[in-house]
Amino acid sequence: MVGAYSDSEGEFLVRLARRTVDRFVERGVKESPPDDTPEKLWRESGVFVTLNTIRGESVSLRGCIGRPYPNQPLVEATIDSAVDAAVHDPRFPPVRPQELDSILVELSVLTPPKKIEYSSPDELLNIVEVGRDGLIAASGVFRGLLLPQVPVEWGWDVKQFLEHTCMKAGLRPDAWRDPRVSFMSFQAEIFGEETPRGAVVRDPFHKRC
Repeated sequence: MVGAYSDSEGEFLVRLARRTVDRFVERGVKESPPDDTPEKLWRESGVFVTLNTIRGESVSLRGCIGRPYPNQPLVEATIDSAVDAAVHDPRFPPVRPQELDSILVELSVLTPPKKIEYSSPDELLNIVEVGRDGLIAASGVFRGLLLPQVPVEWGWDVKQFLEHTCMKAGLRPDAWRDPRVSFMSFQAEIFGEETPRGAVVRDPFHKRC
């Protein structure tokens, strides 16, 4: 997916996500797609918005929600995901106005998830590539997703990546060996703020404690 979106398009989306978070948290008003939205950003695409809190050298997750499937125009999915990341992530309380100056906004534009075909679980260890793939684990009503940057940030190998994706789905860590569990993979282009409301860069990396 490298090069599918330009740096300027990535910056447009991150700035839009930032305005959406600020406006909704401060005033409860939802942003609308700007009139100058590039035509490409009206194409349907999956996207995730990640909010991180930065305190000195420490960076911690504050919210992350998105749309994994291309069922909505990217610009609209970005707005909806930004609102959800700020106030609807069940792992965290809603973001408060006094937190906004210490929050970093990151955005991941996803390729459509594709089912991974394999004949034995051990094949997954050679098919999945850390740093390239995001994963969705599914079994019945259980489903969990991890973005491509997550195993890189935590220093996981492929086996650990599979285990944590299973746990995200509410399954046992070793459920990746269960033939009833299926996996889909996707890739992402990642853009984010270097500092709160600061420059937007491709593939930002903030050390997590």
